[in-house]
Amino acid sequence: MADDQNTDKPKSQFEAEALLLVDDHEEEVSINGKTVRKRGVYLLPNLFTTAALFSGFFAIVSGMNGRYEAAAMAIFASMVFDGLDGRVARLMNAQSKFGAEYDSLADMVSFGVAPALVIFTWGVGDLGKFGWMVTFIYIACAALRLARFNTQIDTADKNYFTGLASPAAAAVIAGVVWVASEERWVGEQMPTELAVFAGVLIAIVGMLMILNVPYHSFKGIDLRGRVPFVVIILIVLGFGVVALDPARILLAVAMLYAVSGPVQHFYKRFRASSEQK
Repeated sequence: MADDQNTDKPKSQFEAEALLLVDDHEEEVSINGKTVRKRGVYLLPNLFTTAALFSGFFAIVSGMNGRYEAAAMAIFASMVFDGLDGRVARLMNAQSKFGAEYDSLADMVSFGVAPALVIFTWGVGDLGKFGWMVTFIYIACAALRLARFNTQIDTADKNYFTGLASPAAAAVIAGVVWVASEERWVGEQMPTELAVFAGVLIAIVGMLMILNVPYHSFKGIDLRGRVPFVVIILIVLGFGVVALDPARILLAVAMLYAVSGPVQHFYKRFRASSEQK
């Protein structure tokens, strides 16, 4: 009987140690000015983040297999899921440090690595060292952009991003690949000028992510409140316009948003200098 007890004790200790490997996540949160430890993670927001991560992974696999149109669509799908996870978390009051870190890591895959690898395999890689260089510049700038965002998340103005957001940067890259794929500009049929243009573009877009230029975040839009009926009509019309030519229209919207930050920034500086005179 004593031997059975002695053998049971190490077994229970082993089981307890094994359970620690899958123990619940714990983090400290502030409730009414008091620090409280909470166990577990919020399900729904992290499901959307996982869907965004999967879409980014699917884009990488599709690009490696030469399915560039599907890869571009997957990046845009990842943008939708990424936009939903934050909105859902705020609507549910389910924001957490774990969710913020998970979202940032998913963004790095979906909007940093995925678009860079897709456009690299699509044609920029044929430019040799220049292709390697500009692709790395984009990935590095995406990482720097996300790192800066994480450090400023508690102090930054929620209505503005500092620098081009990584999803918008990825939309420019995905849009170029999507349009080129529809035109069959892939492989031997791709003009060298187009590959050079794409290489220069991804370097510029990468630099836009780390510039100290404000971009509207559109986080101030109240999704819970009532809106005039005409707003719904405009949304329906917007979907209809995008459906006419998704690749070109989405690329145009992404390009306009990418240049909106620098244009507004320099316009404000020009007005300020004119008023001083």
